Amino acid sequence: MKRLGLRIAALLILATVALGVFPSTPVLAQDTASPDAESTSDPVRSNLDLLLDVIEDDASRAALIEDLRAAQQEVAAPVDEQIVETLAPEGMALPEEMSFGRRIALITQEVAQDVAGALEGAWAQLVRAPQVFDGLSGSEAGVLLGALQELALVIVVTFAVFLLLRRLGKGIYARMGATARDSGWLRTLFLFVASGLIDILIVAISWAVGYLLATLVLGNFGQIGIRQTLYLNAFLIVELAKVAVRLVLSPSAHNLRPLPVSDTAARYLARRLNLMVGLVGYGQLLVVPIINAQASAAAGRAVSALIAVLVVGLAIWLVLRNRRPVADWLERGGQPPEHHAEEQRLMREAEAGAMPASAAPEEFPMGAPEPARKKRGPLHFLARHWHWPALLYLLVMLVLVLVQPADAAFRSLLNSGQVLVVALLGITLSGVLSRVVVRGVQLPDTVNARLPLLEKRLNTFVPKLLVVLRFAIFVLVVVFALNAISLIDLRAWMASQIGVQLTSTIFSVAAVLLVAFVVWVAMTSWVDYRLNPEFGSVATARERTLLTLLRNAATIALVIITLMFVLSEVGLDIAPLLASAGVLGLAIGFGAQKLVQDIITGIFIQFENAMNVGDVVTVGGTTGVVERLTIRSVSLRDLSGAFHVIPFSSVDMVTNFVREFGYFVCDMGVAYRENIDEVKQAMLDAFEELRSDPEQAKSIMGDLEWFGINAFGDSAVVVRARIKCVPGAQWGVGRAYNGVLKRVFDDRNIEIPFPHQTIYLGEAKDGTTQPFRIRSEAAGES
Repeated sequence: MKRLGLRIAALLILATVALGVFPSTPVLAQDTASPDAESTSDPVRSNLDLLLDVIEDDASRAALIEDLRAAQQEVAAPVDEQIVETLAPEGMALPEEMSFGRRIALITQEVAQDVAGALEGAWAQLVRAPQVFDGLSGSEAGVLLGALQELALVIVVTFAVFLLLRRLGKGIYARMGATARDSGWLRTLFLFVASGLIDILIVAISWAVGYLLATLVLGNFGQIGIRQTLYLNAFLIVELAKVAVRLVLSPSAHNLRPLPVSDTAARYLARRLNLMVGLVGYGQLLVVPIINAQASAAAGRAVSALIAVLVVGLAIWLVLRNRRPVADWLERGGQPPEHHAEEQRLMREAEAGAMPASAAPEEFPMGAPEPARKKRGPLHFLARHWHWPALLYLLVMLVLVLVQPADAAFRSLLNSGQVLVVALLGITLSGVLSRVVVRGVQLPDTVNARLPLLEKRLNTFVPKLLVVLRFAIFVLVVVFALNAISLIDLRAWMASQIGVQLTSTIFSVAAVLLVAFVVWVAMTSWVDYRLNPEFGSVATARERTLLTLLRNAATIALVIITLMFVLSEVGLDIAPLLASAGVLGLAIGFGAQKLVQDIITGIFIQFENAMNVGDVVTVGGTTGVVERLTIRSVSLRDLSGAFHVIPFSSVDMVTNFVREFGYFVCDMGVAYRENIDEVKQAMLDAFEELRSDPEQAKSIMGDLEWFGINAFGDSAVVVRARIKCVPGAQWGVGRAYNGVLKRVFDDRNIEIPFPHQTIYLGEAKDGTTQPFRIRSEAAGES
């Protein structure tokens, strides 16, 4: 490789000299007489000499050509060669002249034969598995009894001290749990660690008492027997393992329990797990060594297998007995029923908050909505049928402890313990996340006052984030479990090219999504702050409209940019996608001209500030309050409460009733016999009375404008006047003015006419007409 690098460097020097020497020949010629010519030409001469040495040497030149050709072939290796090299088993050589299909067939044949041979060997071992118990001769019980008699005093004293200290410790744990009930998470964590240290200290003191008894009292002073050492080491390891179980389940202190289970379930699990830990620990660390030393290695292996069978059988019995309660617990996400119900309520509120409430009146019933069906995903199916993979795993472990040597079987049980620990940690973390969801994100009051929608917005996303985190925890637990039982090599896979690329992609995508979410929350929170009238300057109607449009447009742009970044991090080339998007946009522009017209018209309406949210306008023949403005349409709510969505392409005129000011125009009809001057004075007096009302005065911007007689009607003379009002208040002022004017007209006997009808009976040519008979009900005559 060093020679190859030297030759490549020589070629680079040759290219540099070729580009730098030949164009600069006149310059070199001019500088020949300069004093520095010799010093500046030395490096060039030495480089040329080096290049000439490589080229003139036949062996170096031939080796350089061969190395470059080999490098070219290695870079441009065909895809089929790479596939064959990847699939071929280690050490399998295939002729290069053989076809691609033939070589793939040979590889698959070799792999199939290896798998068949492995299965055949495993079946043979499984058939011979019961022979492991042939090592039991019946004398093992006497050996164990003798060992127990020798260890009786140490065992009794050690466990007596341990149980006494444990009894004292339970009271301490209960008080610590009561203290943690109303404590913060930091103090609760401190109490949890302290309880674990106290439990470890109890085990250490009991172990130390046993060691002192064995060395100072039993046997020779200062010496300890091998059996006492085996027992004390087994006691220390087993009881420390039980400490870990008690830390996770905490049967004595509910508030210090990281695993979200009830008190009854915690005590039940603690007893069973401690029994299994005791069987494995004392059996493998004490009983098996004694049997190996006093009986035989075959008897020790048989006892080890028997212990493993008992433990696996106990685990199978526990799985079958508790499959339904555990399925319910897993379906709740490892939460207590009350916490699960609270989480479901929060998720329903989040979904309901994302859906607009129906404005349909009650007289138009739409029928009772169907109850929402509960989603049944793959995690739900796995939670309901968790016992099948658990039973399969335990059966595999049973086979392994029967066919493998004793040490390998013991390692398999330890790996199973690691799998259980990883699963419990995953469930514990899921339970902690569930508690966070139930409590929700709680922001300080000052932040809620400035950003009233931020807390609700965050709590809307928290349940969805919990689903993603639970799935990630489930995947990690499965991966670590497979690594613990040596089915996969997680460290080697993480160091491989695929592992590095996959993990970097996952973290990159997660970082992009996190940054996008933070940007979106910051942008929407800033818009909420600007729209909050209690802080800063009060936003005008135009600012509210533009800020709402900005939030919508920025959200769409952020989603598109985030999608592009995610696709790029995944490994997709987004350049063709962008080009296709341009072509697709052009096609949509030609095919959806109405949509383009909507957008262009909406842009100009916004530039001209024709209307804003909250204005009363007439658009497309519909009058109502503007509730929503987008770049494509306007949404109105009319007086009857109907909601109208009008695209801008159908808008040819916008009538805004609340721009700067508004007028109430009063067209009042009076009888022909009335004096117009008296009518005018009555209308002016009614206006002054109206303006004397403080509630109405703040909506009036000027005096009454009298226009005079506007029209002669069929039965009335119509006079017109108008009142200048605050925009949007003209209708209320008009209704109040009409009420005052009616009372003033009544007080002054000014007639407000109503339509009259004259009955004409007709006449004959001589001027006579038919009689008109009126019947009097009182006299009964006509």
